[in-house]
Amino acid sequence: MNRKTLVLTAAAGLLTPTLAACGSTSGGGAGSGAIVVGTTDRFEAADYAPAPFDPAYAYDAGAWNVLRQTVQTLMHTPRGGGQPVPEAASDCRFTDTGNESYRCTLRPGLKFASGEPLTAKDVKFSIDRVLAIKDENGPSSLLSTLDTVEVKSADTVVFHLKTPDATFPYKLSTPAAGIVSEKSYDAKKLREGFAVDGSGPYTMKAEVKDNHLVRAVFTKNPNYKGDLKLQNDKVELRTFNDTAAMGKALTAGTVHVVSRTLSPAQITEFAAKPPKGVKLVPMPGLEIRYIGFNTDAPAVKDKAVRQALAAAVDRNAIIDKVYGKSAQPLYSLVPSSVPGHVNSFFNKYGEANTAKAADLLKAAGIKTPVKLTLNYTKDHYGDGTATEFETLKNQLNSTQLFDVTVQGSDWSDFRPAQKKGDYAAYGLGWFPDYPDADNFLAPFLEQDNFLGTPYANAAVRTRLIPESRRAVDRNVAVPAITEMQDIVAEDVPVLPLWQGKQYVAARDGITGVEWSVNAISDLQLWELGRGVSG
Repeated sequence: MNRKTLVLTAAAGLLTPTLAACGSTSGGGAGSGAIVVGTTDRFEAADYAPAPFDPAYAYDAGAWNVLRQTVQTLMHTPRGGGQPVPEAASDCRFTDTGNESYRCTLRPGLKFASGEPLTAKDVKFSIDRVLAIKDENGPSSLLSTLDTVEVKSADTVVFHLKTPDATFPYKLSTPAAGIVSEKSYDAKKLREGFAVDGSGPYTMKAEVKDNHLVRAVFTKNPNYKGDLKLQNDKVELRTFNDTAAMGKALTAGTVHVVSRTLSPAQITEFAAKPPKGVKLVPMPGLEIRYIGFNTDAPAVKDKAVRQALAAAVDRNAIIDKVYGKSAQPLYSLVPSSVPGHVNSFFNKYGEANTAKAADLLKAAGIKTPVKLTLNYTKDHYGDGTATEFETLKNQLNSTQLFDVTVQGSDWSDFRPAQKKGDYAAYGLGWFPDYPDADNFLAPFLEQDNFLGTPYANAAVRTRLIPESRRAVDRNVAVPAITEMQDIVAEDVPVLPLWQGKQYVAARDGITGVEWSVNAISDLQLWELGRGVSG
C-alpha cells in the first residue's frame, strides 16, 4: 500500500468550519495589544501533577492547547482538517509497503526559541524521552507502535515501527511527539513547574499564583519556521474559576474570545440573544463523555450489571435536561461523524429499556436493587456535570433496579483515585488526539490504556487493533473498527453517553474565530487577528 492513499475524505469534510470567514484577515500588529482568550481550564503544579506542560507528562486537552502554541511537531493537522501535513518537517512519508518505516526530513534552518539549532538528534531525544519516562499520566501509550528512532543525518530521522501503523503520521502531529532540547529537558526526569521551551510559533510566559496558572502570555517567536501563518503578535490566555465569571469578562470586553468551556445555558443564551458586540460561532466537535468501569470492582464485576446500566440509561433525557444544543446522544465510543461509527449500543440495548435491564439482571441471578456509586469530577468538564450525574442517578433509581448515589470531587483528587482503581464507576470525557476511529478505541482497550482499566479482550488487542492499523485506506479498516465497537457494547467496559458540539463566542473585530478551534478541540491561537467585523 502507498502512503499517498492515506486520505480521510469523510473526516476532512467534518472538520471544515460551518461559518464563513467574517471581516478582514489583517493580523494584530504591534500596538494593537494582546488578544485575550478566556478558559475555565485550570492548571496546577502539585505533587500529583508536577509538570503540567512537560510533553512527557501532559495528556489533557487544556495542557495540549498550551503545548501546541509553543512546542513544534513534525506534522500538524491542516487548517481545514484531514490528513496531517509537515510542520517542522519539510517532508514525511512511509518508505516501505508494510507501513513500518516512516522517514521525515526537517525544514532547513530550524531553531528553538533560544536560537539554538534544531536537528534530527533533538527529534530523537524528545521522543525517546517520552518513552523512557513513561509517566503513568502521560501520552507514551500513543507511541506504543514505535520501536526505534534512527538519526540518518542532521536533517533526517527514520521511525522504525514494531507493527504496521497507518495512523502514525497523526501521532507525530500530537504534543506527545513535541520537539524539545536536551539543554532544557532532562532525558529521564520531568521538568517540573510551568516553564515551556520549544520551537513553536510562540514563546510563553506564565503568571502563577498559589501554584496555579492564572495567565499565560504567548508572544510571537521570531525564530519560528514552520507551516503556520500567524495573524497576531501576542495572545493572552486567562483562566477563570467558572463560566459565569468568564462570560462577564467577555460581555465587558476584557476578554475577546472564549471557548473552553461555555456552559449549556450560555450557549442557549448567546444563540438566542447574544450580548452586544458578541457573536457565537458553531463548530464541529468530537468530544465524548462516558461512564468508565473498574471491571474488577465487586459492584460491576458481573458483566450483566454493566449491560443493565447500558439498557437503562436515557441519553436523550440527560441532553434535554442538562446540555441542550451543546450535545447529542452517543451509542458508541466512536462519534457519529467519524468514519467507521456504528450505533452498537442502540442496536443491542435500545434507549431507556427498563424491561431489558431487568431481564439481564434476572438471567444473571443478580439481586436488585444493585448498589452503586457514580463518581464524577466537579471542576474539570464544566458546570453541567453535577446536574448530569444527578439526572443519571434519578433515572437509574426510578427503575427500582439500582440504588445509585453520586459523589463529586475535585480533579486533583478524582483522577489519581480513578487511576488507582478506587472507583467502581466514574464519569470521564475524551478529547481525541487525532480524528480517526482508532483514537476512540485503542486508548481505552489496549494494554497500558488511558483508563488503567483491568478489562482486556484478547481479540481486540491481538487481532483487531493491529488489523485496523495496517489499513492505509481507512475504509479498509472499517470491518475491524465495527467489530471492536460491537465488542464494547457486549462487554461494556465503558458506557458512552453523549457527543459534544463546540461553540466559540467572540467580540466583534476579532477575525479568524471560525478557525481558532478545530474539531478535535485544538486551540489554534495563531489564527486570531484583528480587523473590521463582517
